[in-house]
Amino acid sequence: MLRGAQPLPYNPGHLLVCPYRHVAGYVDLTPEETSEVATLTQSALRVLSAVSRPAGFNLGMNQGEAGGAGIAAHLHQHVVPRWSGDANFLPVVGRTKALPELLGDTRAKLADAWARTGEPGRVQQG
Repeated sequence: MLRGAQPLPYNPGHLLVCPYRHVAGYVDLTPEETSEVATLTQSALRVLSAVSRPAGFNLGMNQGEAGGAGIAAHLHQHVVPRWSGDANFLPVVGRTKALPELLGDTRAKLADAWARTGEPGRVQQG
């Protein structure tokens, strides 16, 4: 039912948990899909914690264009690892974000760790 997790370039390890079925809103998920999204999100938190040791996480869903959804017709859960001091002036002033690791390297680390844990889901290439 779930597509899996896909790395994104917001912070190293930022990934999405996506249901296979295209739905625009959280309330449109079936109880089974809701459970699977929650379970895969928990798995992502465990794997990211083991691999990257972040100080915290942001979890969230943006729904609808006004809510900031980049893909309004397809619900997805963001899982963003956070470290103290990872937000600074660079994105505001320079309109860019410095990432301390190549996305391909982050993806390889997460995919390897995920496979070793036996956690549900998988990390897909973006």
